[in-house]
Amino acid sequence: MPTYKAIWTGPEDVLQDAGVRLTDLLYPPADAISVTKANDAAEDRDTAWRLEAYFSDTPDRDSLLAALSGLTLDPFEIEELPDIDWVAHALAGLGVVEAGRFILYGVHDEDNLPDGADFIPIRIDANQAFGTGHHPTTAGCLELLSRFAGFPPDRIFDLGCGSAVLSIAAAKLWERDILASDIDERSVEIARENVALNDVDDRIEVVVADGFDAPAIAARAPFDFIFANILAGPLVEFAPIMAKYTAPRGRVMLAGLMASQEQGVAEAYLNQGFKLLNRLDHQTWPVLLFIKM
Repeated sequence: MPTYKAIWTGPEDVLQDAGVRLTDLLYPPADAISVTKANDAAEDRDTAWRLEAYFSDTPDRDSLLAALSGLTLDPFEIEELPDIDWVAHALAGLGVVEAGRFILYGVHDEDNLPDGADFIPIRIDANQAFGTGHHPTTAGCLELLSRFAGFPPDRIFDLGCGSAVLSIAAAKLWERDILASDIDERSVEIARENVALNDVDDRIEVVVADGFDAPAIAARAPFDFIFANILAGPLVEFAPIMAKYTAPRGRVMLAGLMASQEQGVAEAYLNQGFKLLNRLDHQTWPVLLFIKM
């Protein structure tokens, strides 16, 4: 099956935004996204970073332009590539990610883990670009999670779990049972593979669900801790039901929102009786932690 690649250069924050938009395309979405430092222009912010997007189906140029509307990006070309696993190829060079108490790595980096370091290892192999820990939303959640390591909750739910990085991190950190869900069946398959790969399949159950719409979610509610690393729109939409499914004094970690969207998301949760407990600052991708009062 042919694979297609499009490349952009620019500032990191702009390319991270572009990457999220490309994976959210209705058809065809990008199958893998790689945002890395450009070796040939490291000092020039406008061309210092490189975004590579891989598609298994021919991308439509007009759809790409529409998805990236409003972003200042250089012109791009779509290239047809040889028939190899470009998803794995794009991710293999991303390297080890250290975030708080956690270190994320792929099988290709097992020999590159620091010796004697006090960290919690999470192995995520090349399947999907987002969810490996390289995107600031995932790394930010892990950083903020590390601040609350000494406050283990009992009932944990990971909404829109993707590759299940956050579920795996919480299971290893707190040794608690966790329910995780995603609307995408392929993401659920990958999540289950990653859960087994990290030897926490006895603690994590992953189900397909559209938001909170699944019997398993209702059966375990209310939750003492909910992860929601999704997008700003759904975060706002889910605020009322999030309040319903969160136990008193329960915490909700929100990510996937951009800095420009923070006020709207925060107001939606404050209006539902939540209080902002902590915040991880990032110029583009802040992470918010609320507590239900």
